[in-house]
Amino acid sequence: MTRTHLIISTSNDLLRIAAGHILYISSEGNYCNFFQTGGEMRLVTYQLGQVERMIAEQLPELSQHFIRIGKSLIINLNYVYYIHPTQQKLVLVDNQLNRYSLSASKEALKALKELIEKQQL
Repeated sequence: MTRTHLIISTSNDLLRIAAGHILYISSEGNYCNFFQTGGEMRLVTYQLGQVERMIAEQLPELSQHFIRIGKSLIINLNYVYYIHPTQQKLVLVDNQLNRYSLSASKEALKALKELIEKQQL
């Protein structure tokens, strides 16, 4: 059976997020913000590397959709709309056509662009 939700549990609470609703995850030191379709955001007390491992372990069939971009960002490839490496600009669009503009290094965005181009062949 394919798991479709990421479960993040702390001593105080439990967060269960549908993988398809995760647009991107950004880190702020020892915390991560989960940005979801529809504009919802949730802060969790995990580092980005820990979240990356959770995705790989809990969502093995879906983990290829989540790509780490640089030190502080994991994106869901399904929502990538626009990449401009020289402007360091990445735009994600959710199902309700909300736009999310992010910035990342030129190198990270160039690698992302090449990865997506290879997947389309």
